[in-house]
Amino acid sequence: MGAPGLQAARAKMAAAGVPEVAIETFAHYYRLLQHGETGMIPESSIEPVDIPRLEDVEVTEEAATEALRRTAVIKLNGGLGTSMGMDRAKSLLCVRRGLSFLDIIARQALHLRSAYGATLPLMFMNSFRTSADTLDALGRYDDLPVEGLPLEFLQNKEPKLLAEDLTPVSWPDDPDLEWCPPGHGDVYTALRGTGLLDDLIEQGYRHVFISNSDNLAAVPDPKVAGWFAQSGAPFAIEAVQRMPSDKKGGHFARRKSDGRLVLRETAQTLPEDQEALADLDRHRYMSTNNLWFDTVAMKEVLDHRDGILGLPLIRNVKTVDPGDKSTPEVIQIESAMGAAIEVFDGAALIEVGRDRFVPVKTTNDLLVLRSDVYEIGQDFRLTQVATDLPYVDLDADHYKMVGDFDQRFPEGAPSLAKASSLRVEGDWTFGHGVSVIGDVDLESDQPQRVAPGETLGNG
Repeated sequence: MGAPGLQAARAKMAAAGVPEVAIETFAHYYRLLQHGETGMIPESSIEPVDIPRLEDVEVTEEAATEALRRTAVIKLNGGLGTSMGMDRAKSLLCVRRGLSFLDIIARQALHLRSAYGATLPLMFMNSFRTSADTLDALGRYDDLPVEGLPLEFLQNKEPKLLAEDLTPVSWPDDPDLEWCPPGHGDVYTALRGTGLLDDLIEQGYRHVFISNSDNLAAVPDPKVAGWFAQSGAPFAIEAVQRMPSDKKGGHFARRKSDGRLVLRETAQTLPEDQEALADLDRHRYMSTNNLWFDTVAMKEVLDHRDGILGLPLIRNVKTVDPGDKSTPEVIQIESAMGAAIEVFDGAALIEVGRDRFVPVKTTNDLLVLRSDVYEIGQDFRLTQVATDLPYVDLDADHYKMVGDFDQRFPEGAPSLAKASSLRVEGDWTFGHGVSVIGDVDLESDQPQRVAPGETLGNG
């Protein structure tokens, strides 16, 4: 029968209508958690990797076009942007010219369809919190849905577990806080549970490209599609070289025991291995979270494993209410979709440029994206036009939340094309047409205003 906590969690998920395959996947991870599995990957068990570069790969235009015509696109769109003070889908944020992330993603797909004669289905994996807003925003694009495939499917949900006894938490004041998403590794479970994976295969789509909706640089590029198709790999991830700002992030490695590629996240790194994690000369590559997989290979592996891909466990310790540290400690069972690389024999990595990795996780990132560092072309691709990417650090007390951020940039972002860095401490409001050149530090303990047209710094 299993542990009482697992029985209670199963019953709770079933009552909420969670699909059976998702319940069984949760049970798999629960048992690992119960038996003390931490998901840690010791440094002694892995070695660095060397990988090919996309710029060195030859792909004919014919091969690229054919590969794109057999590709479907999935955008992970379950995040609310709560860390930035939002209570709806983060992809609804305005980027520029009145266009949101969703607008640009939709127009990127429509342009590629026209340019390459590809059907290129675009689907969003939403959460129950982002579904309605997302579908409403996409309603203006009548030609976006593809017949026989949905515009969205929902990620699953699972109960948060009390850390003290691994029973599902009860929180009557806000029952939504009793639930959490299972991490983006759930995308494979959701594709199977909804029947979408079978539908894609039946309709002739051999490749799926998955990326985050907050990364506008993650366009389903024909050359990458062509490379993946001719590689014969069942699964692949686009990687970039790590930079000093990435020292605390995850990286790729090769497992010594079986030679398979692995993705080690920070949460899977032992305290004594933190120095090795931060060694950019040893572990050079990190994930863009731009993934490609072969639909037939994915189905075969899932069928063989009874629907449970068996990704490494991520044990995430939080409080019931993330915004209130006095609430009880809970464990959220998660998995990372990139970790599927270790499941497949013959999985591959390809090094791409940073021009395919422009995630927006904070308002610092949002300011750079809204500035003249980037241009959005007629194909709605994001192009970095500035020579260097500036470092931006805005005072969290005044700029962390989108509402506060927008109030302080009422006329739009300053010019950052010639900036090296912009550090702001205190409460500064920027007028129209401000330019930042070189390294600029602003500090004040009183509210200040940068006058319209002012140039800060001189390089």
